[in-house]
Amino acid sequence: MKIYFGFTVAGDRSTVDIARRIVEWLEARGHQVLTRHLVRDDARERDRQLTPRAVFDRDMKWLGDSEIFIAEVSGSSFGMGYEAGFVLGSSGKRAILLHRADAAGRISLLITGNGHPRCTVAAYQSFEDIEKTLANFLG
Repeated sequence: MKIYFGFTVAGDRSTVDIARRIVEWLEARGHQVLTRHLVRDDARERDRQLTPRAVFDRDMKWLGDSEIFIAEVSGSSFGMGYEAGFVLGSSGKRAILLHRADAAGRISLLITGNGHPRCTVAAYQSFEDIEKTLANFLG
């Protein structure tokens, strides 16, 4: 399955190790993560080498090519909110939004309160919680 994995480039990247584990978990199960570069330490610098329009065009193409949107939103950013809204508002794709349980108070209520029928919002305390959530949706 082609997966668009959302993770902040410009926001709080304190959960980058968890994000890396998610990407590795998905790839180990044969999924193609179109945005795996987001978990690199130099993701911000690499994106800044492109024009803003090039980043937008690239990401919109990947969103279109993907079959599902999965994001780690603990350090959520405007970009991830845009991506989630775009996917849920303009396609029939599902979205899974994962966040640390202790970060819920810092995340937009539009994310944590999302009740869209194709969106699952899941708080986690451990990577095992994430694995269970993803396994339930991806089989």
